[in-house]
Amino acid sequence: MVSSPIKPKVSPSPKTWWFKNNTKTLDNVIFSMQNLDFPKQAKPTNPPEKSLVFDYPKLVSDRTSLLSDETLLQIFSRFSQSERNSNSLVSKRWLNLHGSLVSSDSERCVLSVHEVELGLKILASRYPNLGELVVANACELGLLSVAEECPLLQELELHMCNDQVLRAIAAFRNLQTLKLIGNVVGIYNSLVSDLGLTILAQGCKSLLKLELIGCGGSYEGMKAIGQCCLMLEELTLSDHRFEGVWLPALAYFDNLKTLRVLSCKSIDSGLMADELLDFCPALERLHLERCQLRDKQSVGALFLVCRTVQEVVIKNCWGLDDEIFSTAHICRRVKCLSLEGCSRLTTTGLEAVILLWKELKSINVTSCGNVKDSEVTPMLATLFSSLKEFKWRPDTKSLVSANRVSTGIGKRGKSFRKAQDWKFLSGT
Repeated sequence: MVSSPIKPKVSPSPKTWWFKNNTKTLDNVIFSMQNLDFPKQAKPTNPPEKSLVFDYPKLVSDRTSLLSDETLLQIFSRFSQSERNSNSLVSKRWLNLHGSLVSSDSERCVLSVHEVELGLKILASRYPNLGELVVANACELGLLSVAEECPLLQELELHMCNDQVLRAIAAFRNLQTLKLIGNVVGIYNSLVSDLGLTILAQGCKSLLKLELIGCGGSYEGMKAIGQCCLMLEELTLSDHRFEGVWLPALAYFDNLKTLRVLSCKSIDSGLMADELLDFCPALERLHLERCQLRDKQSVGALFLVCRTVQEVVIKNCWGLDDEIFSTAHICRRVKCLSLEGCSRLTTTGLEAVILLWKELKSINVTSCGNVKDSEVTPMLATLFSSLKEFKWRPDTKSLVSANRVSTGIGKRGKSFRKAQDWKFLSGT
């Protein structure tokens, strides 16, 4: 009899032993965990449809913003002019709509080219001694009829002007004053280029006064005017649209006496730092008004070209600080200075320049908030006392303005007395 081998007893593992002997205990634990009151995580639910209903009066502070531009324009068109002006101050949107309304009204008021041509022919035939004419949206044939019938015409103002219209300019033999309006923001958009300026220069060689408003061009067009219009004495550039450099062309204006630069965003944006500039030999008066004078390089170039001027007027220009005004020191022949609305210029910057102008005879300082009476030095006070004409009102609290009666400065019809008592000025 063969006995079977005896298998050795294997001790169970701790894990097997625990599950075998504690089955009931584990069941109790699981049962107890199921009965525990755990906080349940809320499931995301879509909000009810009623929450999608917006209350417009509560969400929109300006109920007119719900109206389209076309609806507002129809409403504004029924208002009077005074009411339109008041409404334009409500918001930027209403201001832009007001400008669009003015532009559309202007376009409706302008006659067609054919109607203007017919009107010019009738006008020329009935008034052969016409001396001055202002016309908008004219054509070449209409102006030619005026030039043939009205040989004595001396002053001409052309609105909505372009290069093609200027072809008829040469027919006006006695023209002395010419005003061209090309582009007016929000009203009409026409443009005069170098071609038109060259046609003008070759056709109007006896011009005395020229005013260019919203006109384009560059160095070539301005140079042609300077070379051909040898009698030109007064030049006005308003809101010019010149491309590239143009200031060096002023050296060709041999007889120019007055230069006015008005409402320009920049003096000369194309000027290079190492640009060689000659000066305008006969220039006597420089007038800057409502211009951006933030670029020291272009402003300095302007004063360099105009360094022979005797009268400088700067009115309501932006960006003119002490550093930029210092470029005017090169104008050593200045006899008359007028500053108005130059809020960034200080007393120190003003003094640094005008003490170099040995021929200065007249000063007018008005509404320049940073020019202070308390900062007037003894040297500046001495200069003031030697002037023939003196107007000092940098602000409403100016002590000099309040006491100038006692000094005898600024009195009309009386001889000038030098001011000896400047004790009201700080430091004198």
